[in-house]
Amino acid sequence: MRRLTTGLALGAALATIVAGTTSASAVGAPSAGTPASSPSAVAAGSDHAALGLAAAEKLVPRSVITDKDGTTHTRYDRTWNGLRVVGGDLVVEKSAKGALEEVRYNAGRKSVAAPSTTPKLAKTAAVATGAERSKASGEKSQGELVVWAGSGSPRLAYDVVTTGVKADQTPSRLHTIVDASTGAVVSSWDEIVNGTGNSMYSGTVTLNTTQSGSAWLLKDSHGNYTTDLNGSTSSTAAGTQFTDADNVWGDGTASNRQTAAVDAEYGAEKTYDYYTNVLGRAGIWNDGRGARSRVHYGNAYVNAFWDGTQMTYGDGKSNTHPLTSIDVAAHEMSHGVTENTAGLAYTGDAGGLNEATSDIFGTAVEFYANSSADPGDYLIGEKININGNGTPLRYMDKPSKDGASQDCWTTGTKNLDPHYSSGPLNHWFFLASEGSGAKTVNGVSYNSPTCNGSTVTGAGRSNIEKVWYRTLATKLTSTSNYAAAREGAIASAKELFPSNAAVCTAVESAFSAISVPAGAQSCGGTTTPPPTSGNLLQNAGFESGATVWTGTAGPITNNTGRPARTGSWKLWLGGNGTTGTETEQQTVTIPSTATAATLSFWVRIDTAETTSTAYDTMKAQVVVGGTTTTLATYSNANKNSSYVQKSFNLLPYKGKAVTVKFTATEDSSLQTSFVVDDTAVSVG
Repeated sequence: MRRLTTGLALGAALATIVAGTTSASAVGAPSAGTPASSPSAVAAGSDHAALGLAAAEKLVPRSVITDKDGTTHTRYDRTWNGLRVVGGDLVVEKSAKGALEEVRYNAGRKSVAAPSTTPKLAKTAAVATGAERSKASGEKSQGELVVWAGSGSPRLAYDVVTTGVKADQTPSRLHTIVDASTGAVVSSWDEIVNGTGNSMYSGTVTLNTTQSGSAWLLKDSHGNYTTDLNGSTSSTAAGTQFTDADNVWGDGTASNRQTAAVDAEYGAEKTYDYYTNVLGRAGIWNDGRGARSRVHYGNAYVNAFWDGTQMTYGDGKSNTHPLTSIDVAAHEMSHGVTENTAGLAYTGDAGGLNEATSDIFGTAVEFYANSSADPGDYLIGEKININGNGTPLRYMDKPSKDGASQDCWTTGTKNLDPHYSSGPLNHWFFLASEGSGAKTVNGVSYNSPTCNGSTVTGAGRSNIEKVWYRTLATKLTSTSNYAAAREGAIASAKELFPSNAAVCTAVESAFSAISVPAGAQSCGGTTTPPPTSGNLLQNAGFESGATVWTGTAGPITNNTGRPARTGSWKLWLGGNGTTGTETEQQTVTIPSTATAATLSFWVRIDTAETTSTAYDTMKAQVVVGGTTTTLATYSNANKNSSYVQKSFNLLPYKGKAVTVKFTATEDSSLQTSFVVDDTAVSVG
């Protein structure tokens, strides 16, 4: 293996193509997490029982990732009476102790029970309906009886897939969901959705090539390689592997067939490196495999696309502007990452989230590449001159500047083309990264407004990239909407940056700034903690670890599975999902001269319990002279996603030794976590 540097003019283009919702077997690990092995059938059976699913319903393991603290996120598809459920995906989160933490059902739908498994409509009629909707030539259709759970009530349907080639040479794999009772079309999407663009920019790149005998292959050590289609429009053709005798590739002109191949290979390598080095993901499938890039597709084809397995690039208008660049590779290959994590459908809010995800990581890779010829910026396709006047394709600081994208989320966002419904999330990414108002980044001037008139302070692009990747990999499902994106991103920020509240604040305030309504998740902890002056408790914030306090071993922890309110350490009681009791206590003496004495602490409660019945409890108590007094009892029914401060008067105990005690008791199933931080016994 030898690395070389080749000077050439790089062909740049942005094609906003997406592979829709085809499934695959790998899922991405979030930053601060590592991939685990695929979930087993045994684990699926255990989770099936824990979730209380119907006997006719089966979990089909897709992937699992494990965080550094041992928390696992297992992604499943489902079947109902042996039929594949489209839109029935879910994510099961468990603590390191194996306790069920949370279940994220796609569209919040636990049950996928269809009224019947016997269709009233013949498959041939459904296939004919799908064929009628296709605009492709040479089409072929096939239908599969499924349960549709992507919207409305679960129902029996046919998933009709029609393949062919459109008039503009773009291949098509159109899915048409046909109700098996009424024959109505329930939903439809194409796995390959195309955009437009052509351009060229200059740069000097380093390629990782492979020697084969006396020749060199345009193939790196991960298996990213590039082939020549030589005008073919076949969706299955592999093309001819590019080889070279002296390992010097291309000359920077479109007339040299190697130039387009160099651009494509460079983009693929940089995108792979970004996901590996920054996000801890081993390529598109998270298994170390590279991807194939095919160049010289069709004739004067002004497009590029990811089809679920590979990248394909046309040569642009008049075959003079190959659509091959790091921008294309990063954007399009990120569609592959989305496909193999959340699997966001290319329709509704999910379609906008899908498209914006590729813009976000396309931007991230551009910054990562750190090219002096093409510095990182928040202008999508700024080099391609698609409008003919030097303006970019999209603007992340103010998406509406393109004339079609939305700045702010509305209830009508879901009805837009995904290239335009992506606007609010692109806007969120800029605001959360850089903040609102006027600023200059890498020589480019921006002025980002907010939809609610607020001022947003950014927390840094590198932090927000990681937050969004974790959201994509562990929180979202196939039809997630903007509300789910907000919930997932705030949770991800707290999980990744428990000691950096500014990240969560930026994430939360940026979602508010694009008009996505608040949900259950919030950053919390906005009130100044009690002053340490006059605090009788020692190690009151637990930052010294398991010292001073006495009781059960383990609850005082810096485990990142639950965020501390301040610092890194906290008291985490419960969270086991098994029968048990945990306590921690500390004794102080309240001066007889005290005119005021107050016990205060902050508590955060989350639970996997789904009812208001108090199955798991935590008591705040004081023990004086052998008598235990319970000041308050909290349970799973009091769950709150952010820290809340509690205060109690201890003045009646002045002149006495008082043991402050926290006791949590759980039953045999479904965890509840009581997390306490920033305690104080303040006297005056």
